[in-house]
Amino acid sequence: MKIAVVHSFYASGQPSGENVVVRDQVRALRAAGNDVELFAAHTDELARDPLYAVRAAARVASGRGHNPLARLRAYDPDIVHVHNLFPNFGRSWVRRWKGPLVATLHNYRPLCAAATLYRAGAVCTRCPDGERWGALRYGCYRGSRLAAFPLAWAGRHGAAADPLLARADRLIVLSALSRRTYVRAGVPHQRLALVPNFIPGPCQEEAPVAGRRWMVAARLTAGKGVLELLRLWPEDQPLDVAGDGELLAACKAAAPSSVRFLGHLSRDDLRSRMPSCRGLLFPSRWFEGMPTVYIESLAAGLPVIAFEGSAVAEAVRDTGTGLVAQWDEPLDGVLSEADATFPELRSHCRRVYADHFTEAAWITRIGRTYEEAMHGTDRCI
Repeated sequence: MKIAVVHSFYASGQPSGENVVVRDQVRALRAAGNDVELFAAHTDELARDPLYAVRAAARVASGRGHNPLARLRAYDPDIVHVHNLFPNFGRSWVRRWKGPLVATLHNYRPLCAAATLYRAGAVCTRCPDGERWGALRYGCYRGSRLAAFPLAWAGRHGAAADPLLARADRLIVLSALSRRTYVRAGVPHQRLALVPNFIPGPCQEEAPVAGRRWMVAARLTAGKGVLELLRLWPEDQPLDVAGDGELLAACKAAAPSSVRFLGHLSRDDLRSRMPSCRGLLFPSRWFEGMPTVYIESLAAGLPVIAFEGSAVAEAVRDTGTGLVAQWDEPLDGVLSEADATFPELRSHCRRVYADHFTEAAWITRIGRTYEEAMHGTDRCI
């Protein structure tokens, strides 16, 4: 199969799991015997233009501008798979592409200028619920009304008018929570396919014995919940924080002495540390998609304590891969329960990974989604 993958790569200055996922998927598709071409735009390169910010804002607001249409026609793929168009590709070109097209909804950008449906410390659905200029009113993109204006203008007619949502033959979501959110915004459920992310590499043969320290691995930014977690963290519980970001100083100030800050870790370093931890904390306060750190944890045989409200909390509850904590309850109780139950869950977590989140499982699901898009099958996965 000839597959064209379209992705606008985020700047390397802020680590992006989405960039990593796209590269992994391109490699996996090629390894499965497909002819795959990546049509990419790189923010690191384009941002050297002194007028980059102005051009990007105009492109986002109008939907017109740089697009891969001519190169796609020359390549003549069986299917086009769009990951991210923001902010380096226009959006209107998708209407002019006549062949099968699928798109992965890694976040909530078509519904929310911030892409997270999170504002002022809580989940916010004002824009998809009908307040079309909410992003402009609250300065939801980078805390700036000026920066939010192009996104607010582009989304002023709601999700139904988004070119990619309207055009794609299949829209791939990463979790049941994401699917419900897009259905609520007006996207027909028949066009939504649930295809979770994967991580490469086999499960270990045996899960190592847990060590003393807990781990949280996340960007230290608003919405990830690490600062709130540290404010509640018990003094007598050892915790490693893997990650960096704008809230690093605030996190260090809030953390008890039992917390170590490891900085940003490479994937290999994170994988090497996970198996010997007591468990992974996932405190994210926004919906999330299906973050790969959760899948990495399962592959390492590391159960998870996820806080209520995210897609990971739902996955943990549905698959029995850990515990779900509540923000309004003390942590001591859930940590004690985890100490009693997590050792027996380590093999189960690895089985869940093997059954649902391997590269082979993803290839099967994505192949089925491509076939349905190509043949017009009207079925929700």
